Amino acid sequence: MIRIRPAAERGVTRTSWLDSRHTFSFGGYVDPRHQHFRELRVINDDRVAPGGGFGSHSHRDMEIITYVLEGALEHQDSLGNGSVIRPGDLQRMTAGRGVTHSEFNASRDEPVRFLQIWILPRKDGVDAGYEQRSFAGREGLWLAGSSSARADAVHIDQDADLWIARLAPGATASVKLAPGRHAWVQAARGAIAVNGHDLDEGDGAGLTEESAVELMARGATEALIFDLA
Repeated sequence: MIRIRPAAERGVTRTSWLDSRHTFSFGGYVDPRHQHFRELRVINDDRVAPGGGFGSHSHRDMEIITYVLEGALEHQDSLGNGSVIRPGDLQRMTAGRGVTHSEFNASRDEPVRFLQIWILPRKDGVDAGYEQRSFAGREGLWLAGSSSARADAVHIDQDADLWIARLAPGATASVKLAPGRHAWVQAARGAIAVNGHDLDEGDGAGLTEESAVELMARGATEALIFDLA
């Protein structure tokens, strides 16, 4: 069974420097029909204008994943980390008992676009942590995040795998799902077919009772696939 979440139906937050689209309820946007999907709690598609950004603020007990699509995002946190996250970079921050951070557009001239993803952790009250990996230039399908130490994937403190597909037009890829598993596919850029259903940029799809996620790029495509308990 596949349920599509059209991009045009997402929640919206707009300010002088931010254009954010919310796949699930977030902040002032509340939709009882779209609170989460399994342990996947937030997917925000954020566009931040030059010079704009999120000032110092705190989180706790959440796995926070940031994936930059365009531009550059400057990060600072109370753990002592400071970095600029660029297209193809994936950052994982375990909020745990508490962490404070800020995120700003690193450019005074170009906007930055990124996906911010929240996954409920396996356990509350753990030590805060930080990790960043670059997948720039990679093509095809690869494991980018996992609860186990596999390849160069970032660690996620939850029974969840995050796959990234970067596909040329007409290319295909597949992620097998074990019995009882669920999947969420987010079309980050371009258009893709998921198990025969068309998704355009910004669309999402929740899959239950499926044995695999079958992808076919309808153009140059970048998509995130979450394999969830």
